[in-house]
Amino acid sequence: MFKRLSKPRGETGEAVSLKVDGKPIRARAGDTVAGAMLAAGVDRFRTTPVTESPRAPYCLMGVCFDCLVTIDGVGSRQACLVPVREGMAVETQIGKREAGR
Repeated sequence: MFKRLSKPRGETGEAVSLKVDGKPIRARAGDTVAGAMLAAGVDRFRTTPVTESPRAPYCLMGVCFDCLVTIDGVGSRQACLVPVREGMAVETQIGKREAGR
């Protein structure tokens, strides 16, 4: 569904490794977590608390909150606003969060 464009001038496009739900994916330095997940074919970032309907990024600018994921153990992070970094662990969120997570 999503296709990368060629690298912008001056960008090195260094590879970054991270895990999404325990599966390794590769991203480019400078990608957001949402961009890396979409480029890797991940189409569900979270489910809604009541109906557990799947959600994925909608606005990609921090307004809609449909891209909420757990990053390195911290829940409800907006994947569209967080840049990838080597070794990052990302988990999709299912249903409602537990208190304190």
